Amino acid sequence: MLDSTTHPVPDRHGRSLYADDLQLQRLLQLYLPKTVFEHLQPYFQRMGELAGGRLDELAGIADKNPPELQYRSRVGVDEQRVLKHPAYVEMEHIAWNQFGLSVISHRDDVLGWQGRLPPLVKYALTYLFVQAEFGLCCPLSMTDSLTRTLKKFGDAALIERYLPRLIETDVAEMAQGAMFMTEQAAGSDIANTLTLAKPDAEGAWRLYGDKWFCSNPDAEFAMVLARMDGAAPGMKGVSLFLLPRDLDDGSHNHYRIIRLKDKLGTRSMASGEIRLEGAVAYLVGEPGRGFVQMADMVNNSRLSNGVRSSGMMRRAVAEAEYIARERRAFGKALQDMPLMQRQLDKLRVPAEQARTMVFQTARALQRSDAGEEGAYALLRILTPMIKFRACRDARKVTGDAMEVRGGCGYIEEWSDPRLVRDAHLGSIWEGTSNIVALDVMRAIKRENSLPVLLQHCTALLDDTPAAAALKAALQQALQKAAVFAEKAAHDADEKLARQAASALYHCTSAIAMAWEGSQMGGSAGHERLRLAQLVLLHRVLPRDPLSDPLTPQDWSMPVPSEKAAAL
Repeated sequence: MLDSTTHPVPDRHGRSLYADDLQLQRLLQLYLPKTVFEHLQPYFQRMGELAGGRLDELAGIADKNPPELQYRSRVGVDEQRVLKHPAYVEMEHIAWNQFGLSVISHRDDVLGWQGRLPPLVKYALTYLFVQAEFGLCCPLSMTDSLTRTLKKFGDAALIERYLPRLIETDVAEMAQGAMFMTEQAAGSDIANTLTLAKPDAEGAWRLYGDKWFCSNPDAEFAMVLARMDGAAPGMKGVSLFLLPRDLDDGSHNHYRIIRLKDKLGTRSMASGEIRLEGAVAYLVGEPGRGFVQMADMVNNSRLSNGVRSSGMMRRAVAEAEYIARERRAFGKALQDMPLMQRQLDKLRVPAEQARTMVFQTARALQRSDAGEEGAYALLRILTPMIKFRACRDARKVTGDAMEVRGGCGYIEEWSDPRLVRDAHLGSIWEGTSNIVALDVMRAIKRENSLPVLLQHCTALLDDTPAAAALKAALQQALQKAAVFAEKAAHDADEKLARQAASALYHCTSAIAMAWEGSQMGGSAGHERLRLAQLVLLHRVLPRDPLSDPLTPQDWSMPVPSEKAAAL
């Protein structure tokens, strides 16, 4: 780290991304049981140090040295494999060997904890990890999601045969996961799936067809959507299959990677095109319910996308805040200039909204998995909400934060360009913005999620000691957003879906942030409340673009001291 008094270009490299983040520390204390938080403190600290130092270095190297596809060995044997740069391999060791990021939800002995850790632990560590490296988080998420889907829908024999390698924490022994869904004619419209599944004499299935976009294409296992031979047309004819990379005799399964994609971002991680040539695969779950079952894996990945976008926004904001504090111009620090203060708040608001929604959705996931009544319906609407809004916000936040660094921000030696490139992925993978906004509406229509969301937000408000005017403004905004969302969900031409999804997201996050501020207390609580008010003022309520919007004085609310909040 350079001292800004001796060098005019501030460089944050080497700082702990956890130690520097008071809001994250207080949120973890609020949402995690005390014993879990205290046990995991060394792991959060270690991940923060790595993300601000060695991991950040490795991510930069791997970004500039993308994987290559080997077709034949040097002696002419057909031996297709993806060649990963040593920097990427070292990051794999950090993710799996040191932290077990893809298995936290599937084992009772991870990170020295006896018993199953809450989902938030996985997401909090990923939140720190992704601030340095985005690409590897895709294989981590897909391995976690594939394991979840196999456990939920696979038969006992299939689970017994393949699960052990998926929950291994040693990179040398473990298996990674992937999902092969996309075809040229079947992107968002899965009903157009053409890949064909034919039964073989051994009781398995043989898959034939092309998959157009397959990330982590050399993964040991992939979930694949295919249409059974003779099955009904449309969505009902699509089934889900587990595709192993290697057969029992050690030979490679009957499919090939045609080429790797030359991507805008996530360059460290391979994505490719797959041709299935009679590949051996095993049916997962019920025939003809492939998309319904795959949707569970997709939704888990969508939540992970929201977490990653949230983490990237946090990195971008933290870099901008550091520069504004350390950089001086015209005789003063940038952070003391009114326009810079306003610009930083415009970055903080969406970043903190996303962070709150990560914590809220992770808690809903835990409650849903425990079978709590109404929790699945809540999870079912929160997941597409965060995927839709946070992933879109990340594109703007990372770009605007780049501007704070100035000319250096445009140079690939710094983290800013990589964040901007990677941020554009979130709103495309696992469903584009239109598709995910429509999924919010689908949760309202099919899962009756809106009353559950309203009940959840009202409970948070009831537990928030607030000024009457602020509480009334939050409640009125929520009710208005709910009425609008109900209308949008049943609008035949679907044109209001994005607007309605955004409104629900903004109201939910503002209410949850106000609750967090009231529970946290102290300076961290005051800041959280201030940002919640800015969400309501700037992203929900109508305002005159030719006026200076001021926070109403009667919105002020007492926030307890940190000591009082802890009692």
